[in-house]
Formats: sequence, structure tokens, C-alpha cells
Amino acid sequence: MTSFDLNNKVIMITGGTGGLGSATARALLARGARVAILDLDPKTADFASSLSPDRAIGLTVDVCDRNALDLAVTEVTERFGRLDVAIANAGILGLPRTVRATPPAIAEKVLQVNISGVLNTVAASIEEVIANQGQVVVISSVFAFMNGMGAAPYAMSKAAVEQLGRALRVELAQHGASVLTAYFALIQTEMIRQGVDADPHVAELVAATPKPLQKRLEAGEAAQAIVRGIERRDARLIKPRRWAALSATRGFLGPALDGRFVRDAATQAVMKKLDRA
Repeated sequence: MTSFDLNNKVIMITGGTGGLGSATARALLARGARVAILDLDPKTADFASSLSPDRAIGLTVDVCDRNALDLAVTEVTERFGRLDVAIANAGILGLPRTVRATPPAIAEKVLQVNISGVLNTVAASIEEVIANQGQVVVISSVFAFMNGMGAAPYAMSKAAVEQLGRALRVELAQHGASVLTAYFALIQTEMIRQGVDADPHVAELVAATPKPLQKRLEAGEAAQAIVRGIERRDARLIKPRRWAALSATRGFLGPALDGRFVRDAATQAVMKKLDRA
């Protein structure tokens, strides 16, 4: 497909008031796009106005509510006249626990937001994306192919998002629309600071992974990667790039790493702590 000029394109992004979402919104505005920011935050409209009073709008929306997303898409198209790209960015991490120790309600919420919320976002925007031969962007994770020990619901959800992105890429090709699936390692956001860094058990777990895989991204760096991916109509992006080798060799390297974690005393010690949490 040809490259995608972002100037005056209309981009909708969920989970857009903080972390990766807000960084992506800023990067898109800098490229000349018009941006609709959707978030649970009741001050979303104020946040969008602070970024650009005429090229950004903010709507308080729960991605788990399909009807609310339908209304939001209608409002975006009424304001800007079209919708070219939908970025399904909203997601939550959940509690760092073993499956045994995870409260069912927490697991269900992670799956609802990270899977149903993404599917709702796609379903609400897909007709506009097709009409404008635009793009869908879904945010997966390296946990789609890395062992999700201590965060199984989150890893499950990101594997599901990967499968959604793959299917949509084939399904939308007939319409001249495209799909970008983004895989990131840990990004320096408030969600990671609260859900990973603030928990000493999780910090130990991260330390047990191979050191080359511990590199983190700044939110702005990840946002720029998304913007470049949209402009090039890439099918996928993986950051940091060192994770690409693990993705490509997951069929044999993944089980090998699983076996290492099973035998590693430090990893198993952390599992015991998370099991008792």
C-alpha cells in the first residue's frame, strides 16, 4: 500500500490522557493530524483542549461500553467530518499474582478492558476506517509471545489482541484499509510505575528475565514508533527491536525459556511470593 500522509487525517485514540496514549496524541498533532482522545478520565475534554483547542477533542468514554463508543464515533465524525484511523490503546495491567492467587474479578476486568474494549473500539470505528481506506492500530505486547508468569490475564489479553490484528489485516485488505499491530516491552508510564516498580516481587521477577530483554522504552519513543508505523502503513512493529528475534523464533525459543524459568531458583522464589500475595 502507499504511504499514509497524516496531515489533516482524523485519528481516534482510546486511553489517550496518559502514558503512551497522550504521547501518541501529541506526536500525531505535531504531524498535522486532528485527534479525538477517548478516556475514562472526566477531565478528558480539558486535556484535549490543552493540547489543541481546534485540532483535538476529548470525550469521556468507557471502552467496555459499545454503545458509548458508537456515540463517540458519531460525535467525532460530526466534529471533524470523518475518521481515518482508530488506535485501540486503552488497557490495564491488573494485579501481579499467580493465577492461583488472582481474584476472579480482577482477571475478568483485565480481559474485559484489554480484549472486549479493543474489539468494541474496532467495531465502532470500522465502517469509517473502511470508507476512508484508513487504518486500525491495536496495541499488543511482547507478552503476546513471552511467558506471562505472574501476569497471566494480561499476557492472555495481549495474545488475543495479536490474533485480532492478524485477522483484521487480512479482512480489511479487500477494502484498501490496513492494520498495524504494535508490540512493546515495558514503557515508562504511570501504569508500569504503579503496577511493576512499586511491587518488589514484580521487580524481582523482571530482574529474573535475560538482561538484554530488560530494556525499557520512554513513552515518547514508543509514540513516535506508532506514528512512523501509521505513515508507512506497516503491518507490525516491535520495540525494542531486540524482541523481534524472540517473536520470530517463539516456536522453539519460547519453550526453551519456559524451561529455564521452571528450573531457575530465583524465578521460582518469586512465584512462591506471588502465590502467597
